[in-house]
Amino acid sequence: MMNTTDYENIWKKSLIHVTDEFALPPVVLQAGEAIIGTLGNFSVSTGKAKAKKTFNVSAIVAAALVNGQVLEYKASFPKSKRTILYFDTEQSPYHCQLVMQRILRLAGLPIDREPEHLRFSHLRAIADPNERREIIRYAIYNTPNVGLVVIDGIRDLMLDINNSTEATKLVGDLMQWTSEQNIHIQTVLHLNKGDDNARGHIGTELNNKAETVLQVTRDNTLPERSIVAPAIIRSKPFDKFAFRIKEVEDEVCIPQIDLSYSDNERKPHRVSYQELSGNEHRMALIQVFSTNEVLPYSTLIVTLKEAYTKMVGQSYGQTKLKELLQFLLNKGMVVKEERGKYRLNRDYLP
Repeated sequence: MMNTTDYENIWKKSLIHVTDEFALPPVVLQAGEAIIGTLGNFSVSTGKAKAKKTFNVSAIVAAALVNGQVLEYKASFPKSKRTILYFDTEQSPYHCQLVMQRILRLAGLPIDREPEHLRFSHLRAIADPNERREIIRYAIYNTPNVGLVVIDGIRDLMLDINNSTEATKLVGDLMQWTSEQNIHIQTVLHLNKGDDNARGHIGTELNNKAETVLQVTRDNTLPERSIVAPAIIRSKPFDKFAFRIKEVEDEVCIPQIDLSYSDNERKPHRVSYQELSGNEHRMALIQVFSTNEVLPYSTLIVTLKEAYTKMVGQSYGQTKLKELLQFLLNKGMVVKEERGKYRLNRDYLP
């Protein structure tokens, strides 16, 4: 239990002064010219089952191994940050080894000897999520020259993905580890089956705190093709890209860029209403309330879906639409009247 003096010292150390000089965190991962990873932060790869999320992460790790480009990813880790820790919480040792071989193939490295900079752990056999977390913590703090950490299956570091306390604590650990050890962590989390929301409270917390959220989806027209897009990104978004899977030897398969993915399809699209500008929200809401100044909830949800689908290039599910409506209410863009009626706040219009 800390005393008042301890809290005072911590508070004083946390103060930011206008005359302080801070360097931008080193950029270590990019997609094109877009920044997806810096030291001291964490990022997330999301996608539904069979979207090929692990194949996408394999390309990121391979880029970090060679400190160069693999697929659309470019890595530039300092010499003192070249070690990579990969933790898989879901697969058997056999399938983990296939992932490791895939990474080495993508990096152009031999698969008959241990790589110098990669340490790959399988944690599925560890029954207690807290023990998995402590093992990861130990490895991060006791392995020299760590720069990149991958946690493939972060939901397995908690008992209940809908427990807000657990989610906050786990994301707090990620922020502490990245800050104290000056590393980048890439996590993997499934999306809900019915919509494009990351699963549970942990998904909400990761979206709120992550530097970048990459979304991997199966192409609706070509199921063998996967598409990578920036769902949330602090830098300018990169153009979407697509990859297919190629078998190179026995069961070892690697992702390859699909050059047939058209320029029009590559245009970046945003899937988060939080990334829209004020003017874009105005345009969408003017369309929503174009026929009636006051709308009941059921009609409002339908018109919000139509208007924002055009705005972001992707249809929102019911959960996302409810979150969007609450966002608009909190911002004062939409006003709720009695008897469940909603109207556009005309003061918000130009």
